[in-house]
Amino acid sequence: MFDYLSLDEKLDEEARMVRDTAREFVRDRVVPVVDDYYREARFPADLFEEMAELGFFGASLDGYGLPDLSDTAYGVLMRELGAGDSGIRSIVAVQSALVMWPIHAYGSEAQKERWLPPLADGDVLGCFALTEPEHGSDAGSLETSAAVEGDGYRISGRKTWISSSPVADVALVWAKDRSRDGDPIRGFLVETDRAGVDVTKLDGKLSMRVSVTGEVGLNDVYVPEENVLPGVEGLKGPLSCNTEARYGLAWGSVGVARDCFETARDYATDREQFGKPIAGFQLQQEKLAEMATQITTAHLLAHRLADLKERGDLRHQQVSMAKRNNVRMARDQARVAREMLGGNGITTDYSPMRHMSNMETVYTYEGTHDIHSLILGEDLTGESAFV
Repeated sequence: MFDYLSLDEKLDEEARMVRDTAREFVRDRVVPVVDDYYREARFPADLFEEMAELGFFGASLDGYGLPDLSDTAYGVLMRELGAGDSGIRSIVAVQSALVMWPIHAYGSEAQKERWLPPLADGDVLGCFALTEPEHGSDAGSLETSAAVEGDGYRISGRKTWISSSPVADVALVWAKDRSRDGDPIRGFLVETDRAGVDVTKLDGKLSMRVSVTGEVGLNDVYVPEENVLPGVEGLKGPLSCNTEARYGLAWGSVGVARDCFETARDYATDREQFGKPIAGFQLQQEKLAEMATQITTAHLLAHRLADLKERGDLRHQQVSMAKRNNVRMARDQARVAREMLGGNGITTDYSPMRHMSNMETVYTYEGTHDIHSLILGEDLTGESAFV
């Protein structure tokens, strides 16, 4: 696998084991079938079960029978899954970073014991319900409301573009608690079979077709107090979850770009025109040289994030830089790889076109490219462009 600066040499035994396991899974189980799932826009239930068996869900969390991998090992897992398909990586990221992580970080002991083991085992599938039809980047203006009733809450509102929601058993719903001063945003674990929950699959997606997406309607849904995350209030709750997911995206994008590079390089060394492989022409070599440089730079950035995260010094603005840079990089390299494949590049016989399509979603979700630019701008200047 392409690793120009031999960065994998620094991986410890645990991370190498994760790399090899995930790489084998992608090679043997994902690659042979992913185009079928992509064409059909179908959730890969069998692959979901296998990923649970391999311990991919909540892999960086400790206790409750969870693997407790290092942050580097988790990043490597995201990298290898991204090389297979961003939709596959997204399934693991949603389950791990957006559902299990907040329960682990902010949940009660009873919530952790109830939810973490079945989420890890794949017996329960979760989704993260933050975005609304009228509120995407401006999450603080969300309208979904929770009102106290008896020993619980009634929740009403609508969420959209919720990954995994059409097949989820539980949704982590972020809503404003109207019973408290200031209407703080809080997290509510809402089983999708509760009365008043309506989940609708969003059809017609031309991107991330292996990761199913839907709308979640909440019409006066009752949840008991025990379903409320007690450990966090305000935007810190959902935004800290997004930071965890963005960390995985920074790594996953490296995997996407690596697969595109390897596909383009292999094609260029095999495809002959004008009496020699197209890899022998200067224009193609320039493309490969630039791809290799951009991928390696992004890979270094991902490793640095892991180092900072493991010592407890990682700031969310640094994650924004990596998400912004690495996703843009992968989006660009997928396009270049498709160009190098010529007409063959628009078929499902080769991965770059699928990767390129998927990266359009990744460029937008978990904070748009523009929003991350503003986050960095504020950090660099001390001036907020949001207010």
